[in-house]
Amino acid sequence: MGSAACLLVLMIFAPPPASLAEYASVRGAMAAIGEWIYLPSMALTLIAGLLAIAANRAFQNAGWAWVKLATGIVTFEGSLYGVLGPIQEEAKRSADALAAHLGPEAITAGQGAQAGAVWMMLAVMTANVVFGIWRPRLSRIPD
Repeated sequence: MGSAACLLVLMIFAPPPASLAEYASVRGAMAAIGEWIYLPSMALTLIAGLLAIAANRAFQNAGWAWVKLATGIVTFEGSLYGVLGPIQEEAKRSADALAAHLGPEAITAGQGAQAGAVWMMLAVMTANVVFGIWRPRLSRIPD
C-alpha cells in the first residue's frame, strides 16, 4: 500500500507534459517504483498468503481467508493491467519523446485513468487488510 500511495503522490505532483524533461524523469521514477517495489511486494504478499492457507488447516476452513485470497488476486491482476502497464508505457513514451526531441504533444497523458486505477487498488488493498484484521465469520461450504 505504501508504494501505491507513493505512485499516487507522484501522479498528483508530476509536472505537466509541457515540461518534457521533468515529466519523463518523474515517469521513469514511477516505472522504477512499480517494477522494483510495487510488483515484488505484491507478489511476495500473495505467495505468502497462499503458503499460509496451504500450511494452516484453520485457514483452509475460514471463509475470510478465501475472501482475502480473492482480493489479493484481484489486486495483483488489477495492478498489472490497470496500474503498472500504463505507467511503464507512459514512461517509455515520454523517454522516447525526450530522446527524439519531440514535443509534449507526442505524450498522451492518461494520468486521470491511472490515478483512478491506483485509487481502486488502494481500496481493494484496504479491504484485504480489513479482512485480515477483522476476520469475520464467513461460512464455507462443508466438505
